[in-house]
Amino acid sequence: MSEPNDATFDIVILGGGSGGYATALRAAQLDLSVALVEKGKLGGTCLHNGCIPTKALLHAAEIADQTRESEQFGIKAELVGIDMAGVNSYKDGVISRLYKGLQGMLKGNKSITIVEGHGKLVAPNAVEVDGKRYTGRNVVLASGSYAKSLPGLEIDGERVITSDHALTLDRVPASAIVLGGGVIGVEFASVWKSFGVDVTIIEALPRLVAAEDEESSKALERAFRKRKINFKVGKPFEKVEKTDSGVKVTIAGGDTVDAELLLVAVGRGPNTADLGYEEQGVKVDRGYVLTDERLRTNVPNVYAVGDIVPGLQLAHRGFQQGIFVAEEIAGQNPAVIDEAGIPRVTYSDPELASVGLTEAKAKEQYGADKVKTYNYNLGGNGKSQILKTAGFVKLVRVEDGPVVGVHMVGARVGELVGEAQLIYNWEAYPGEVAQLVHAHPTQNEALGEAHLALAGKPLHAHA
Repeated sequence: MSEPNDATFDIVILGGGSGGYATALRAAQLDLSVALVEKGKLGGTCLHNGCIPTKALLHAAEIADQTRESEQFGIKAELVGIDMAGVNSYKDGVISRLYKGLQGMLKGNKSITIVEGHGKLVAPNAVEVDGKRYTGRNVVLASGSYAKSLPGLEIDGERVITSDHALTLDRVPASAIVLGGGVIGVEFASVWKSFGVDVTIIEALPRLVAAEDEESSKALERAFRKRKINFKVGKPFEKVEKTDSGVKVTIAGGDTVDAELLLVAVGRGPNTADLGYEEQGVKVDRGYVLTDERLRTNVPNVYAVGDIVPGLQLAHRGFQQGIFVAEEIAGQNPAVIDEAGIPRVTYSDPELASVGLTEAKAKEQYGADKVKTYNYNLGGNGKSQILKTAGFVKLVRVEDGPVVGVHMVGARVGELVGEAQLIYNWEAYPGEVAQLVHAHPTQNEALGEAHLALAGKPLHAHA
């Protein structure tokens, strides 16, 4: 759409990632005029250097493992090697197709004006880009996140890299150290191991993926040991030194690990510096924009969505928040988003998927005597046996109440989290889910079997 002369809009959005573009599309549906400001590429981190490229790499890694292990299925194949140029071409092709589709959708919408350039909040109701001011009756801050580092740890893009660099590597390193055992760290460790890299994860917290249920962490750690992915938990990083062959990392206790490169995967920070937020009175804490449950900042008619808002840094959270804010501005009074009801997936091998409360959080919230759990082993699931995957579906429920947490480990369990989030968000009781028919043979049945067991009528399981 061409810019109107007055450059005044119903909504001015700063950032065209998942949160920003979702706000724009929903607002346009609701007949609101939108200016969407983006300094890079529409689609943001998720599309260009986050969710989509990492999952493409993980799929390539799965193909490598399947080729390597094909004989156990009676298929004779040989893994000749990893062609990183070919892997990157496949990955970039996926991004390109999605990017073109998103561009077409946004640029073809007559209610949305795309503004390319670096935007800054210059008034509570205005964003400036290259000297031109865009005024909004409402402003939505959606400036996203960046790959964080640690004090004294210099990223050089060659030996010491972030996930941004890791996604464009043109070679398979012989060895790598991954600093951080959260989602990003374990996903890259999983990819690299499948590609034949000698990997060591270093994590300061006492377990890998520490935000997940403890049983899920333990299952992932067991699987990683079996895959010969090394990890050291409860070991804070102390320093890194360059060596002739790469890097040497020293961790608490004086232990050292050598490798060709170090991936810094210590999470993502809010991208809010030098954007004018605090100067315009927006409350910020450690870089994060503070909002109420309706995503309103302390400044009237200024909202924030996505990774800059404290909480889970997930594309689908930002996307949902964007829809919520557009509807809020349009006066539709949408239901508040339950943060615990947002599904979480770690796409390593094996995958982890969860929604709702961990067992520990549920006990904290409802009291240990009021919480019951059930763990259904995928060993009893036909499709999981066909796939030769191990893992479980764990349910957390309140006694005589609903299921408040679902935690799953195993190949492809990320595809099961859709039903799991319905179970949690609709406050379903085990007996209600037990009445539903789950197709056979599917891994989805494992959810059904777990609920049957928790409802007191186990079939292919022990109560």
